Amino acid sequence: MSTAPERKEFESSKKLRSVMGQYFAQLGQAAQQGQKVAWCTSVGPAELLRALGFLVYFPENHGAMLGATRMATELIPLANARGFSPDICSYLTSDIGSFIKGETPLKKLGLSGPPRPDVLVFNTNQCRDVQDWFQFYSRYFEVPCLGVFTPRAIGSLSESIIDDVARQLEELVEPLEKIAAMRLDPGRLSEVIELSRQCTVLWKAVLETAAQRPSPITFFDGTTQMGPAVVLRGEQAAVEYYQVLLDELRQRIADGVAAVAGERFRLYWEGMPIWGKLRPLAEQFIELKTCVVASTYCNSWVFEALDPADPFRSMARAYTSIFICRSDPEKEDYIAHMAQQFSIDGIIFHDAKTCPNNSNNRYGMPQRLRDRLGKPYLIINGDLNDLRLYSEEQTRTNIQAFVEQLAES
Repeated sequence: MSTAPERKEFESSKKLRSVMGQYFAQLGQAAQQGQKVAWCTSVGPAELLRALGFLVYFPENHGAMLGATRMATELIPLANARGFSPDICSYLTSDIGSFIKGETPLKKLGLSGPPRPDVLVFNTNQCRDVQDWFQFYSRYFEVPCLGVFTPRAIGSLSESIIDDVARQLEELVEPLEKIAAMRLDPGRLSEVIELSRQCTVLWKAVLETAAQRPSPITFFDGTTQMGPAVVLRGEQAAVEYYQVLLDELRQRIADGVAAVAGERFRLYWEGMPIWGKLRPLAEQFIELKTCVVASTYCNSWVFEALDPADPFRSMARAYTSIFICRSDPEKEDYIAHMAQQFSIDGIIFHDAKTCPNNSNNRYGMPQRLRDRLGKPYLIINGDLNDLRLYSEEQTRTNIQAFVEQLAES
């Protein structure tokens, strides 16, 4: 009888569970403690919200949880029945379906559901769907919905763009102060931004350990380990956790411990995770002695431009520099750099049906990068949450054939 391949668990995972558990416990106690709650998009101004004393909740993180627990597929049709198209973001439709049905993985963490918001704050640097998503809850809870509107397909990041986004961030201060019932302390904002900066520097260092051969970490590990960078940036707990994880990874490197035993090939993952199939995908790549060493997705929470001495402009620069809102030439330059840094042998593009904003295979990019880098590519058709759009058998066959192609080249 065949057994599942061994996955290298992290000793720091216990601390990760504790850190994330404390975060959700705080959210669950918000009402009893009389604390204000802000819902924020994952690449929104969380630092500003924390500086004003809000507990910050991220619906996209909840969407990923719904995908990872495979609850999403049965919840999405409930949102479709409310008028939300099957073609739009399945984070959105699974989250709203969860709200309609009252079913959520948060119950296993001691919460009855997401905390009631006092305000919702979005940034369109990812897509327009976040605006419609947050406005649904704004109407339901009858609370304000505030937004930052970031340009898309940005080539050179001009000072005029930074000026515009910084101005929009500054304009959030007055309405947020009224909701928080407190004035913004510039010193506190600088402290939070410095903690975010430290978090992002450590998270980048964690990801860069995968440049070692063999790699001590995979993309699939990263999708779990990124939790604090998403929901706790600006908090000391995130900084402390990533220092522990980085120390463990450096020890793995020193000891020659590989995330994928007998690593033969190294791949780059472009696009969203397939949340409900992370484990079987990870295990297949281990079987094939192939390590997915880097990704666009996990690097989406690296914000090195944050500067406590220049809070609003540095937030604007950091959150406008992200991969998803850049032009194709900028994206291709980024992937080319990553391919060299991580010594990759090929690229996997995930074409996520409901996420056109983070599916970069539809306008010739794979072919252009193949010609530029001389690296083969594979396109996987699927989705971030809706598993009805994913064929596991076809994907396994295609991955097997792709790795065989690498072996023959």
